[in-house]
Amino acid sequence: MIKCIAIDDEPLALQQLSAYLGKVPFFELKGSCQSALDAMRMLDEVEVDVIFIDINMPDLNGLDFVKSLKNPPMVVFTTAYQEYALDGYKVEAVDYLLKPFGMGDVLQAANKVKRRYELLHRQPAAPDDTSDVLFLKTDYKVVRIQVKDILLIEGMSEYLRIRLDRQEKPVIVLMSMKKMEERLPGDVFMRVHKSYIVNLTCISEVHKSRIVLEGGVDVPVGDSYRERLVGYISGRMLGR
Repeated sequence: MIKCIAIDDEPLALQQLSAYLGKVPFFELKGSCQSALDAMRMLDEVEVDVIFIDINMPDLNGLDFVKSLKNPPMVVFTTAYQEYALDGYKVEAVDYLLKPFGMGDVLQAANKVKRRYELLHRQPAAPDDTSDVLFLKTDYKVVRIQVKDILLIEGMSEYLRIRLDRQEKPVIVLMSMKKMEERLPGDVFMRVHKSYIVNLTCISEVHKSRIVLEGGVDVPVGDSYRERLVGYISGRMLGR
């Protein structure tokens, strides 16, 4: 179960939000608070995976509260003011609920939280002696490559272009992206675009809509793949 708390200074809004969260089958509502200061005390006593918090509150608003936490849990902001959305994503909020919202909206946000939670808590794959090499047919011959040397895989219709570390010429193979994605270890490789799979250990920079790999190789990040990448990066980020 994913442990959560609700924070809102308006009693009726807090009551409704708590009722919604209590209906999510994979959530365990640990409590509710009417101020960020009360929530701060609760977090000292209760282990929480995600907080649903209003932004516009007296004394200490939701954004400043999240920024003050040394090891913040996942965050979903709730507010009646749409202009806060950008600020919410600056602190890596999982989602943003604009009031008034219903059970369907809360469930959508809860599913995003669940996906992020599962990504952060995914167990590493068991060692497999066969996972460190690939034998690929290319140019009328079969070549052996080390999986750890794969920098980037680019889809080109029915073919894949595999770029290897310290090797100028790529390997071209007749294979689908889906088949290659299934063959590679998921804790090292990630599909970040419909046409690109990257070696996560080779990422040197992360931007809003692209990443840069070692050697200065730019790779676009597709909208439908961004959330998973952000979850991976967030789980390994130190500081703000």
